[in-house]
Amino acid sequence: MDLSKVEKLYTENIEKFGIDSRSVGWNSPESQNLRFSKLLEMVTDPETPFSINEVGCGYGELYKYMLTHAYAVNKFTGYDISDKMLENARIYLGNDSRVDLRKAAAIDTEADYSATSGIFNVKFDEQADRWEDYIKEMILNMHRFSRKGFSFNLLTSYVDFHAPDLYYADPAVFFDFCKRECSKKVALLHDYPLYEWTIIVRK
Repeated sequence: MDLSKVEKLYTENIEKFGIDSRSVGWNSPESQNLRFSKLLEMVTDPETPFSINEVGCGYGELYKYMLTHAYAVNKFTGYDISDKMLENARIYLGNDSRVDLRKAAAIDTEADYSATSGIFNVKFDEQADRWEDYIKEMILNMHRFSRKGFSFNLLTSYVDFHAPDLYYADPAVFFDFCKRECSKKVALLHDYPLYEWTIIVRK
């Protein structure tokens, strides 16, 4: 999958907004934090040390959120395709031995958990069926490298308006895919006040 347009979008965002939720496509810190809280419901015991991968880590706000909310994360491996995002993440997160930031579009390190937030929303002019295949490949990538579970979110198909460059996903399609291909323990969260949903897969 050619992600050059996605990389360009987020590089321009971080240059324009800096360390700000708008750089990663969210209107406010509050909505960003709500997404994090849903994704992290996969962590069964936040007080027991765990490792986590994040695909599309941006400037590292998920890691900051976990520290602020007393999650016992002892290893955070963040992946992003934007050099500018990673540069800002290194400054923002500082010299923290628990943090490993890598330029890549997919995970190649095993961790207890993996998460991604928002990376599947902007498809630009890609065909919907090809974008769906890409998402499924990434789900399997997270599944492969996660010992305990993973989570991801997507814009919901239950909306009245569709922007042509965005991808709105039928939650039933991805729930079924995760049940069939990854685990029997799958939860769909679609009851929070955003036009999206979150899936959590536990092993």
